[in-house]
Amino acid sequence: MKKWDKMIEHDVKEGILQGQGVRKLGDDICFTVAVPDQKACSLLLYKKGRKEAEARIPMEGFAQYGDLRSVLVKGLPAEKYEYNYEIDGQVVIDPYACRVTGRESFGKPVAEEELRGRIVADTFDWQGDKPLMLPYEEVVAYAAHVRGFTKHATSRVKAKGTFAGLKEKIPYLKELGINQLELMPVYEFFELTSMNSPELMKYAPLEAGEPSVNYWGYSPKAYYFAPKAAYAATCDPVGELKDLIRELHGNGIEIVLEFYFPKGTKASLVLDCIKYWVVEYHIDGVHINRDSAPVEALAQTPLLSHTKLYSEGFALDEIYEEKKAPAFRNLAEYNDGFMLDARRFLKGDEGQLPGFTWRARRNPDRQGVINYMANHNGFTLMDLVSYDEKHNEANGEDNRDGTNLNYSWNCGEEGPSRKKRLLKLRNRQIRNAFALLLLSQGTPLIYAGDERGNSQQGNNNAWCQDNELSWISWKAGKLETGILSYVKELIAFRKAHPIFRQGKELRMMDYLSCGFPDVSYHGKRAWFGDLENYSRSVGVLYAGEYLKDEASFYVAYNMHWMSHEFALPGLSGGRKWRIALDTGREESAVYPEGQEPLLEEQRMITLPERTIMVLIGK
Repeated sequence: MKKWDKMIEHDVKEGILQGQGVRKLGDDICFTVAVPDQKACSLLLYKKGRKEAEARIPMEGFAQYGDLRSVLVKGLPAEKYEYNYEIDGQVVIDPYACRVTGRESFGKPVAEEELRGRIVADTFDWQGDKPLMLPYEEVVAYAAHVRGFTKHATSRVKAKGTFAGLKEKIPYLKELGINQLELMPVYEFFELTSMNSPELMKYAPLEAGEPSVNYWGYSPKAYYFAPKAAYAATCDPVGELKDLIRELHGNGIEIVLEFYFPKGTKASLVLDCIKYWVVEYHIDGVHINRDSAPVEALAQTPLLSHTKLYSEGFALDEIYEEKKAPAFRNLAEYNDGFMLDARRFLKGDEGQLPGFTWRARRNPDRQGVINYMANHNGFTLMDLVSYDEKHNEANGEDNRDGTNLNYSWNCGEEGPSRKKRLLKLRNRQIRNAFALLLLSQGTPLIYAGDERGNSQQGNNNAWCQDNELSWISWKAGKLETGILSYVKELIAFRKAHPIFRQGKELRMMDYLSCGFPDVSYHGKRAWFGDLENYSRSVGVLYAGEYLKDEASFYVAYNMHWMSHEFALPGLSGGRKWRIALDTGREESAVYPEGQEPLLEEQRMITLPERTIMVLIGK
């Protein structure tokens, strides 16, 4: 018999049934696991680096309640041991393991029997760190992939493709004006899977048995409590991720983590998982899929009342009694609604003005709204103006994967071009796209790399592309620098003018009896917005009277391929219209504060084709 078998009476006792997983209690370690159907279960202890278990501790006869079983091992040096369970004769990893060893290299095949759970001692010094709890109207979000953000050779970071590498880019995010970072899955997912899996066959119908790299991380198999070891530059993924989060918070940047739970995931695991990450990692929010996660239960969990919860939608009447609004808006609708309407308006499709104007002012009192023009699933912003059709041949699926509804326009030529006229048009369309996003009332989210004109060569489903096709290029040519400078200026413009990021939904009413509605729509005649199907242009007046010390703004959108006239409403108090932003301007589109040129004609402007202009009343 092994040493531990002989010493069970002295070294092992009843555990504490307070949730699954491993807990360190002084010098003792408590192991708790769910064992269904009264199957036999033993705890396996391994010395670090050893293949064979040093101890096998049967869990029968110790603390048990329902399916939970728990043992406490006295005086076990946590830093020297790893563990697994043997259930019904099969060795399994603890689904609640807070760290998993054996998967330190991304994309490297590893036999599952080589994996171990690691006992994590909570010794990280948070130095007083807390979640930031920024209100949605203050947030400018940025969605990124940990590996793809810095893996490219041009990223100029030491620890490419890791949490530490991302930390090196915090000054870049801060300079850009970002104050929330959303990361695709960072937990221990299985990126190498057999295509025999029915779940994966839906996404990538390759030859049976052929391995595929699940670069994005939406894997049907994962260990949700453990940070991904392959995303760490050090041998301590737990500490490295916590260090990243602490540094982000120290620079005023929230962190939101995305979790993918496949259908059939137990609701109890989802609830335990989200609460664990909020408490142990100080995250500010989570993005989850509602079709297999108990989003309403999460929304009603007291521990999470100040944690941002993103999902496709929420049954708000089930969550808030009598249509009451919460003291802190932590829920947010996150779907493609804004993207689809704004893309079609940008493209110049007919019938888009009613949908876009509603999206642009939408800001419910019981939840936030996350708006974006591009995300990982679909074209990048550069590809949106460079390709009419998807080009996913590199995925090995004969271009059958990915959506066919991109609502894109290549501006006259498919793919890369050297024609100056075409490049100028594409650049203007990118400027327009960012203006549509950042001048709307919801919370804007920028897809990483779009602010640099990043392209995936027309691939709109790069889920299996762990290479330069999906990694962000950090080259600094004239095009990239120009787009980046514009986005910085536009974000700063939004932050400087609260009228574009109000904390409540606009009502299109003069509820202050000041002579102006809070928002109104205009066309060739002032106060008569033409929102008919044929119209592709509209003027939007935001009345400064509804905010203290704020000017009035008039945003003229012309997404038509022809120039259009806009009638300008008169201003009170001797104020005049000046140009604050012009996406058709060759140089910087945003005029510096105090240097906005006065309009020569105060009653009417003519806007060139595919141009957005913002006027400020001073």
